Amino acid sequence: MAMARTRCTDRVVGAILASWRYDISGISPEMRRDYENHFAECARCRSRQNFHRSLDATLAILTSTAALFFLFALAVLKHIKPLEHVAFKILGLDIFDMYHMLVSAGIAGLCFSVIALALVLTTTPAPSYLGGIAAARARLLEEHLPAAIKSLRLR
Repeated sequence: MAMARTRCTDRVVGAILASWRYDISGISPEMRRDYENHFAECARCRSRQNFHRSLDATLAILTSTAALFFLFALAVLKHIKPLEHVAFKILGLDIFDMYHMLVSAGIAGLCFSVIALALVLTTTPAPSYLGGIAAARARLLEEHLPAAIKSLRLR
């Protein structure tokens, strides 16, 4: 709601950034300095950038989680066959056909999830954004380390 009420301090720069989805990771350092200054002074563009990076990170996390779930489903199908009784007795299906149908669905879902993850990671700045978050978190944790451990790290 606050985003809609605030206005961009420089509409030209704000329009350029909006067309780039507020991603300045691939531009030259000279141009980047100007846009970083704009982000520092413009609360609207800064909040829009945070929103877009959060959306990118969420997409990356969801697609990787989907791929892990399909891998888990394939592992369950490989090692545990609890659906044989349901398939044979209740549904009247052939066990062999049921197993192959579920494995085929698992493989198709895994392939789709991996393709979606590759598309998300190549079309969004999510990897650099998540790497920046991880680096900031590591610096924060490093600040709280005892001096004895910090001295070991410097060697």
